[in-house]
Amino acid sequence: MKTALAKQFKARLGMAGAIASAMLFAVPAFAQDSRLSLADRVTRLEQQAQAQNQGGTSLVNQVQQLQAQVQQLQGQVEELQHQLQQMQDKNKAQYIDLDSRLGRLEGNGAGTNSPAAGANAAPAPAGSAAAAATPANPAQASTAAPASGGSAPAAAPDANAQAAYDAAFQALRGGDYAQASRGFRSFIQQYPANTLTPNAWYWLGESYYVTMNYPVALEAFQRLLSQFPQSEKAPDALLKVGYSQLELKQADAGKATLQQVASKYPNSRAASLALERLRRLQLQSAIR
Repeated sequence: MKTALAKQFKARLGMAGAIASAMLFAVPAFAQDSRLSLADRVTRLEQQAQAQNQGGTSLVNQVQQLQAQVQQLQGQVEELQHQLQQMQDKNKAQYIDLDSRLGRLEGNGAGTNSPAAGANAAPAPAGSAAAAATPANPAQASTAAPASGGSAPAAAPDANAQAAYDAAFQALRGGDYAQASRGFRSFIQQYPANTLTPNAWYWLGESYYVTMNYPVALEAFQRLLSQFPQSEKAPDALLKVGYSQLELKQADAGKATLQQVASKYPNSRAASLALERLRRLQLQSAIR
């Protein structure tokens, strides 16, 4: 009996030892598998992080490229604006030069009809028939008929008036626009009813228009039209009213004024210029 029990006890001890040995060998293998799985997970996380970093770098590069393109486009826009401003300034200078040449031609024409007046004649504005008809002899001036139109000035320019007008116009031609505006204002104050007064109003407005003082220029041109509506300079003054309104961003009023020039003075140089400006405005609107 005791022998049987001893054998059973030994058998159980052997089985327990075998189980314990198996467990001892299994634990390191399990730990090794866990370590390999953790390493794989770390590797996978590193790969994902690297992929995200690459994606972020690519996005930053794209943003930088877009910023460079925007800066390039801004540079092109600024260059085009500069070129446009240069063209506008050139057109204004050409217009002043053309207007002054026409005035000189008409002044010379008046001189051929009146030698004494031609010696001191200032370049009258385009179409100034009143200035061309000024008597050369002061004695004749007192009996000269007034210019056509109820609002046209009646007094012919005497030597002092002619000299004052000449000085202001020479300042305008020389580019001294501040001196020119002072000279024309002084002339208008001293000789409000002279045959040259409408011209003085026009060139006063021109002296401000060239310096981009459009509100004051607009006022001068409008004063000419209101005080001397029958003046031969009225078409040019109305044209410049339209130009000034456009420069002051009064687009609708400016276009209406230019259309008025074309309809009221259809065969004048001012009408041709007004139609040309309207055509350019229409093209600009179509491009936009």
